Amino acid sequence: MQIDQLTPDAAILDELGDRLTRVRKQRNQTQQALADEAGIGVATLRRIEDGQDGQLSSWLKILKALGMESAINALVPATLDSPMAEARRHGNRARRGGHSARSGFSWGDEQP
Repeated sequence: MQIDQLTPDAAILDELGDRLTRVRKQRNQTQQALADEAGIGVATLRRIEDGQDGQLSSWLKILKALGMESAINALVPATLDSPMAEARRHGNRARRGGHSARSGFSWGDEQP
């Protein structure tokens, strides 16, 4: 499921819980083992996996226990580029070259 702005909060919590369950199972971990490693109660982990509301601090502990710190960083990026910075990084195509002979562009119908 792709999460977007229109996805209801309950559906997001269900999806995140399902994703967490899949990751845990792919690692062959029981709920008890992951809860112990994360330092949370197994009931808390069960609630989160069931799509019920969980505290952010519990999610952080779980993600750290799974070695998924990059997911924490992706949650809220440290820096966001402004649209102007993004345009500068990719180069302003309008300024970089019109369709002149000097730019090397040709339509293919020029006279010799």
